[in-house]
Amino acid sequence: MAAGAVAVLGLAAPATASTPEESRMTQVIPAPVSVTPDRHGGGFTITPGTAITVDRAAKGVGNFLAGVLRPSTGYRLPVVTDRRRGGAIDLSLGYVPARLGTEGYELTVNRRGVSLKARTTAGLFTGVQTLRQLLPAAVESRTRQRGPWTVPAGRIVDHPRFAYRGAMLDVARHFFTPAEVKTYIDQIALYKINHLHLHLADDQGWRIEIESWPRLATYGGSTEVGGGPGGYYTKAQFRDLVSYAAARNITIVPEIDLPGHTNAALASYAELNCDGVAPPLYTGIEVGFSSLCIDKEITYQFVQDVITELVELTPGPYLHLGGDEAHSTTDPDFVKFFDRVFPMVEATGKRLLGWHEYLKATPPLSAVAQYWGTTNTNDLVSDGAARGHKVLMSPASKAYLDMKYDENTPLGLSWAGYTEVDDAYDWNPGTFVQGVPESAVLGVEAPLWSETLENSDHIEFMAFPRLPAIAELAWSPWSTHDWQSMRTRLAAEAPRWEAMGVDFHRSPKIDW
Repeated sequence: MAAGAVAVLGLAAPATASTPEESRMTQVIPAPVSVTPDRHGGGFTITPGTAITVDRAAKGVGNFLAGVLRPSTGYRLPVVTDRRRGGAIDLSLGYVPARLGTEGYELTVNRRGVSLKARTTAGLFTGVQTLRQLLPAAVESRTRQRGPWTVPAGRIVDHPRFAYRGAMLDVARHFFTPAEVKTYIDQIALYKINHLHLHLADDQGWRIEIESWPRLATYGGSTEVGGGPGGYYTKAQFRDLVSYAAARNITIVPEIDLPGHTNAALASYAELNCDGVAPPLYTGIEVGFSSLCIDKEITYQFVQDVITELVELTPGPYLHLGGDEAHSTTDPDFVKFFDRVFPMVEATGKRLLGWHEYLKATPPLSAVAQYWGTTNTNDLVSDGAARGHKVLMSPASKAYLDMKYDENTPLGLSWAGYTEVDDAYDWNPGTFVQGVPESAVLGVEAPLWSETLENSDHIEFMAFPRLPAIAELAWSPWSTHDWQSMRTRLAAEAPRWEAMGVDFHRSPKIDW
């Protein structure tokens, strides 16, 4: 190990750091695998003459980086394929150690320039997020700011702990516009989140256009919790969201919750109800009362049509079928339903995702169970892991971003308890559920349900600072886990969030 290296960044900025630039090298979120500050190198300063040099395949990542840097610096920062230029930020694809995988990277900074290397463009993109955090917070501003724009000298070698690092946004209970979803995509990308799970349908609203069943969106999407106007995404809008996310190394995971949480669909089409009578649209927040009619053949034609159209919109590998809180469906009917539905998804080549209750049925072993319970024991999940299912960790008492911080929080709910930022950080996804070893954990997801959330300010207040803390659990090696370090690094992010316009919660757990 090089002299002065921080082998694993579980520490606050070293006491010997003598400049803000040196401190920034050790304040990255999520914590990198290894950090080696160069206390004598002086760093690299971006100037009007700086270029971003790229391999041709990396031009998209270079353009993304230029899009971040140009507004605040006011510099031209051309993205060019002439790799011979000096004084540049260089993004290159090529050999890095195999242990870095597809999303790992090597970042080296000295007075002559910045060198970022990775095996794939995904690795370059995650490295760019680290590079952003090495620059002064004002670099995130959308208007020209005063420099200097100095990147501290040193070397970072980094790769993720888990392959799946997710956030979930509930657009069903309250509808969020494409612009609001894009804002959240931009915010979570900074912390190396690589999946956005969109909860597209629930009792309160259906949010995706299905051409073969048009009233799902036009009628089922016409309201929301509290009786607002609701809304839905056209197919063109959804494709645009998928493309926008993909350019930020984020895969959209669509969810249609079945067979419960379906009142919006039942209200839209009377024939989906066992009695042939459509219930009224629903604008409350209670759950567990709705169910598709398990014995009607039209139910399965409906599900097949929805899956077919949703898969056509979804280039990513996952399709989420919900399966939770089906209190109005008996266990035999629940199993009967999914015995028909699981093969529909398998036939498309997509990988099943579902809330952990769907393990009551018999999903294929490739199916992933998303654990949302509040305890560290669950027989369905541990038995599923023993059979070979992967588990996505989202314990509600730790990872649900819609839980109140404390009794005075103006937004959110508290059925899973209060979750301050230290609570959200203080758990180990690899050991949280008894009988589920780390080898069975696909990753971590932070769901954000929207019963009480109506706009981007509300999303930001509930997600920040907790989302970055959970993102670190998903990315960083467990050996870096240190609350005192995290609270210091979160405090250092406040100016960045202010520059980005993020309406974050100033938790009393952090010395802002």
